[in-house]
Amino acid sequence: MRTSVRSRLERLTIRRRLAVGLVVLVAVVLAGVGFATARALEAFLLGQVDQQLAQTSDRVHLGPRPAVGDLRGQPLGTLGVLIGPAGAVEAAVLAVPAGETSPPPSLNEADKSELISASQQALRAPQTVDLSSGLGSYRVTADALPTGEILVTGLPLETVHKTVGRLLLVEVVVFAAALVVVGVLGAWLVRLGLRPLDRITVTARRVAALPLDRGQASLPDRVPVEAPSTEVGQVSEALNVMLGHVDSAFAARAASEQRLRRFVADASHELRTPLASIRGYAELFRRAPTADPDDLARAMRRVEGEADRMGELVEDLLLLARLDQGRPLERKQVDMALLAADAVSDAQAADVAHRWGLDVPAEPLLVCGDEHRLRQVLANLLSNARIHTPAGTSVRVGVWAEGPWAVLAVHDDGPGFPPHLMPRAFDRFTRADTARSRDRGGAGLGLAIVAAVVSAHGGQVTLTSVPGDTTMTVRLPRDGTPR
Repeated sequence: MRTSVRSRLERLTIRRRLAVGLVVLVAVVLAGVGFATARALEAFLLGQVDQQLAQTSDRVHLGPRPAVGDLRGQPLGTLGVLIGPAGAVEAAVLAVPAGETSPPPSLNEADKSELISASQQALRAPQTVDLSSGLGSYRVTADALPTGEILVTGLPLETVHKTVGRLLLVEVVVFAAALVVVGVLGAWLVRLGLRPLDRITVTARRVAALPLDRGQASLPDRVPVEAPSTEVGQVSEALNVMLGHVDSAFAARAASEQRLRRFVADASHELRTPLASIRGYAELFRRAPTADPDDLARAMRRVEGEADRMGELVEDLLLLARLDQGRPLERKQVDMALLAADAVSDAQAADVAHRWGLDVPAEPLLVCGDEHRLRQVLANLLSNARIHTPAGTSVRVGVWAEGPWAVLAVHDDGPGFPPHLMPRAFDRFTRADTARSRDRGGAGLGLAIVAAVVSAHGGQVTLTSVPGDTTMTVRLPRDGTPR
């Protein structure tokens, strides 16, 4: 039964549960108030009856033997009963209006037994007895006479019961009206208080109706918050925060998918050219197996060159994939000053048209990292400066300590980085020449590898560029701890 009631309540809406709970609570309180009021009134009226009963008993018992048969001047309905020494009712009389004969009350055996039993207790305090012979309830008191008899005097409680009954009737009517008012006003107040939940529901439904599975990456809907200090206001704020996080997650996912699509498209484009060259030379070799050996050798060299270029591209992509997966790098003490000196020496040997400079401290500047990857960072930075600046450009490499950081800077006085590519300088396949010509650079992965390797070492890489002043700055933690 309890489970059934609970299940029914759980199926109700919050509004109905609150309204029903409010009405039930008020009904219980009103019932308690009504019961306490009725009992208090009944006790008060019984006290008055007891006082009147004491006075009536004194008037009836004026002599050595009470005048039981004569109750003139007593309140109407006064009952007088004389119980003999043997414990039997000897006489009984009932007060009637003046001028009428007072007939003895018709007491049956049950009534007599009730009076005899109550008389013993009534000697100490007034008692209430219920008489079945049409007399109703009486409040009785008993007095022991010198003759050994007991005089029982009683007053009817009909007036008390009517008064208490009338009070209960009034309370029922008034309380019923009060419950109706409480129910109506309570339902209205509950609906008013829960109105913000309706807005939350509407917002949630609008969000649920968005085509998130078909590319919708924005959640513009928010719940208006009118009272942040209330519970509903806190729920609204929490929902807005959650929607903001989800919106940010969707935006990040959309950006990631866009980058992935661009990455796949760029990688496909970069691989298509060497694959087409290899396919063409292979077809030429197949169609003319007896051609000039020099032509065939030249074709095979071109095939090998394109295969090598494609292999380098694949290796770069695999390196970026490993770094994205967070695979651990080799960790040992590496002297950044020595690496910078070696990189500048290699760059001078590869290109004498540029002016190369080096500023390193006299003492070793050690960092904890992967020497091979850090050499690749320096090689890519210097290669980028060499390829994208004209002959005669001055390129200077500086290395110094800055607190817990080891700083590496590559500065050139060339034409600078294209402004429209600055935000994407370290993105993959970012190239200054939109035609993707290989005469002035590779696949556009050099700076992306620099950013990925530096990030894997817990460092930072930044770019500042204006015409005549371009600097790539790499900051690495000297203890190898990410900061």
